[in-house]
Amino acid sequence: MSKTIRELSKMNGRVYVYLRTPELRERFLRQAEQEGFTFCDGAKPTARLAADVMAINHDGTINYVGTNGRIAFGSGATQIGGETLIRINYETYILE
Repeated sequence: MSKTIRELSKMNGRVYVYLRTPELRERFLRQAEQEGFTFCDGAKPTARLAADVMAINHDGTINYVGTNGRIAFGSGATQIGGETLIRINYETYILE
């Protein structure tokens, strides 16, 4: 059974997904689109390029992570914006 991005969106916290390679970024965008995700402005995931860290939201959207989020992601912070920061390595996640 394959892991879904939808499962990640239901986690209790702010989910940031690490996408190590361009191939993983493309795969993530395709999977997100197949599962019905959009960017916050309604654009389809495959209409844009993915960054190496992307956020998954509870409402079925994805977005880029800004400077403060990237600092939190890399610093070992446990919270961001009052929510638990959940780091997911997409490569490991899809292979588990």
